[in-house]
Amino acid sequence: MKFLRPISRRFSSFSTPLKPEELIRKPLSINAAKELHAYVIRTKRHEDPSSISPVIRAYSLAPSHLHKAHLVFSQVIQPTLLNFNNMIRSFSLSNQPNEAIKMYYKMYYFQGFSGDIMTFIFVFKACARVSDIANGQKLHVHALKLGFDSYLFVANSLIHMYSCCGDIGSARKVFDTMGERDLVSWNSLICGYSKCKRFKELLGLFGAMEEANVKADAVTMLKVILAACYADNMNLADSMVKYIEENCIYIDVYLGNTLIDMYGKRGLVNLARKVFDRMLERNVVSWNALIKGHIKGGQFIEARKVFDQMKQRDVISWTSMITGYSQANQFTDALKLFQDMMAAKVVPDEITVASALSACANLGALDVGQAIHDYICSHGIRADVYVGNALIDMYCKCGVVEKALEVFRDMKDKDSISWSSVISGLAVNGFADSAIEFFSQMLKEGVRPTHGCFVGILLACTHAGLVDKGLEYFDSMEAVHGLSPEMKHYGCVVDLLSRSGYLERAYQFIKNMPIHPDFVVWRILLSACKLHGNVNLAEIVTSNLLELDPSNSGNYVLLSNTYASSDRWDAATKMRELMEGNNVQKPTGWSSVEVNR
Repeated sequence: MKFLRPISRRFSSFSTPLKPEELIRKPLSINAAKELHAYVIRTKRHEDPSSISPVIRAYSLAPSHLHKAHLVFSQVIQPTLLNFNNMIRSFSLSNQPNEAIKMYYKMYYFQGFSGDIMTFIFVFKACARVSDIANGQKLHVHALKLGFDSYLFVANSLIHMYSCCGDIGSARKVFDTMGERDLVSWNSLICGYSKCKRFKELLGLFGAMEEANVKADAVTMLKVILAACYADNMNLADSMVKYIEENCIYIDVYLGNTLIDMYGKRGLVNLARKVFDRMLERNVVSWNALIKGHIKGGQFIEARKVFDQMKQRDVISWTSMITGYSQANQFTDALKLFQDMMAAKVVPDEITVASALSACANLGALDVGQAIHDYICSHGIRADVYVGNALIDMYCKCGVVEKALEVFRDMKDKDSISWSSVISGLAVNGFADSAIEFFSQMLKEGVRPTHGCFVGILLACTHAGLVDKGLEYFDSMEAVHGLSPEMKHYGCVVDLLSRSGYLERAYQFIKNMPIHPDFVVWRILLSACKLHGNVNLAEIVTSNLLELDPSNSGNYVLLSNTYASSDRWDAATKMRELMEGNNVQKPTGWSSVEVNR
């Protein structure tokens, strides 16, 4: 019969917690360890576990010398528990945590050691780092049999391990059975609830922590404030800031960054700045959070000042500014900053290039957009669905539909925005038939159309003069696809009818709309009245427009021009006088020309 483990075991004192003198003594420096290592080799004692133990410990505590520690350890004939603990500890903290678990089993099955408190603390840490719940549970059983689970530090390690593995129920069971708890116990479970996004239980646990008169620290506050923000409980978040002040909790870089981010997202940039200024330690995340706060509040000048003051910037720093400029329609600034980013040799990510392409699309900067496209292809930037959609939009708005279709066909993943972008792009560039074909293909492939898709297909029908087809698509929105038409869809139908000369039908359609028409819808009809010379309807439409938008000069000018087209010069003059009498200013016309330098 073969036994899985040796029968002879050294149980003498290893099942009770040890504090060997070697563990509490200050470890050797690397140079001293090398000297001692050379000495024990010369004296042929390098295989002796006691003689070589300080060398193993010194090497194992230096991450760059861990491989040496392992080599020295492997030459020891009969390693002691102390030797194993040093190796398990080092592997658990290294980029090879699985080796710590393997080392434990080697110790347990082949050397007959059961381990001590230090063993389990670090082997549980290793399980936590690789989310190895299976081995964690096995080792938990070992600790239970030896009675180590009742020790505070071991129990804390168990809570941390189960939390990292997503088994928050087991973590809570360990916590509830603890006879003694410290702040680490509470924080370990609070962090577990945060990781599992169980914010209600987290806040409840913090309440219990307060009732137990346990004073929180920066870690606790960080997780509680995050939970309050996720729960949209800003009163609680503000009360935690007060708790920090009253209890003199040190605001470290992580808590500080969380507070800056919280205030920034709420538009309270002044408070975010106060936190930033009082932080003794800052990192690039701190600066980025403050930049985002200023951008959120529309303070682009202040955001740029913070950006320019940064000694070190990462891709998020650049992307935050570029995206902010782009979303605020400051496309020239966005593109200029993107070019500065390229000059600084900072590699953009998908969000950066998508924002830059959006700026190109709105500026009509085809040459820059094409250069960005070439950069994406040549530098291996992941062209995800957002980048693909941005490229389609840019090429369509710049009139290069063939390239847009090429990008669309090359995309591995497409979403509804991809389809709506190409359908709308084809429509506005005069390829109505192709737009209708793509819409049909989208439905065949089982893609659910969005509001944007219907705007595109209605535009296509408008440009092609397909009135009945357009109305059919409009009716199918709610009847077939369960989408309630929005103002932009009603505007498209009014444009569809008006361009084809059906002005009375368009007017009746507006009157029967289930929502109150806005000035854009009325202005579409007024423009059609001018085009078709329908003065009577133009007067009715203008009356409605002046109620909704009395300060817009375009309303007066359109009716005045309609009168003039019908040779009603007196009425046209009166309309111009009414415009002056109401102190309505006509904006100065302007145009832009792109110059190649």
